[in-house]
Amino acid sequence: MNIEGLRYAQAVSRTRSFSAAARDYGVTQPALSNGVARLEAELGVRLFDRSPRGVTPTAHGARVLPLIDRALEALDSVTAEARRLIGPAAGAIRVGVSPLIGADLVGCAFGAARALSRPRDLVLREADLDLLRVALKDGELDVLLVPEVGAMPAHRHRTIFTEAVVVIDPALSPGADGPVELSDAAGADFILVPDTCGLTTFTTRLFQDADLPLRTYPGEAAGYRVLDEWARLGVGAALLPGSKVTADHAGCRPLVRGGRPVEISYEAVWDRDNPLGADLESFVGHLADSAACRPSGGRPDGAHRADREADPWSPGSS
Repeated sequence: MNIEGLRYAQAVSRTRSFSAAARDYGVTQPALSNGVARLEAELGVRLFDRSPRGVTPTAHGARVLPLIDRALEALDSVTAEARRLIGPAAGAIRVGVSPLIGADLVGCAFGAARALSRPRDLVLREADLDLLRVALKDGELDVLLVPEVGAMPAHRHRTIFTEAVVVIDPALSPGADGPVELSDAAGADFILVPDTCGLTTFTTRLFQDADLPLRTYPGEAAGYRVLDEWARLGVGAALLPGSKVTADHAGCRPLVRGGRPVEISYEAVWDRDNPLGADLESFVGHLADSAACRPSGGRPDGAHRADREADPWSPGSS
């Protein structure tokens, strides 16, 4: 079985687009499409459907694509371990962090680096998502800790943490303190922040996937603290990860969709050819395990992965 065809299929699955997957791999779209077609012919099943809304997995694809992910993950682990045995790399792990990542998760990262068989230092860089992705591709960073809102299909991905999302809107059922259904929140005007950290992308996809209109406030908040304050003042509504709410206040309630909590997911992303490959895998594994124990309610990677297999196009997935 052609490994490149498996990687192409994985890239299409993550980007929902043949053209975006081809751009990331630096190949033409016909070459990538032909690679996926040959894989489908060899497997005897069609993996993807195309529609005006993009590319989605077929019923067979929803079963096969998670297996492809696991197969490629195992293959990359073999390569990374072989490189480590031939010539262990030295130096600190350079970590790019989205502004949406909370300080407690960064603290877990330091603990994960110390838990390695040969403890390493961390060098942190916080920046906008686009800048972090460029730095990773250019080899200036070893791993990113970012929200799962933008696919980099030629790289390794692992979910490290999920947290509940809250809606802040004092006008929603004043005095109530229970969960708010997404459909009930859709009537509000939502304040957004610049689309550089992933929160606005997450919010937009959440409403799109639920086939609900996203009404937006005509202004824009510069950051999470201002977003929180403006929502409390009644300027508009806001969606925030629970860790970014600055204070307890009326009008801050859990958001649910169909009775299930809405969550935002964070992932580690790294280059499969990085000389630190084996240590990066161990670092990410330690980070996922320690982040799952945080009191704010994160879940381990396995639980979240099961959800993604059941609903591979859920908001926040890559």
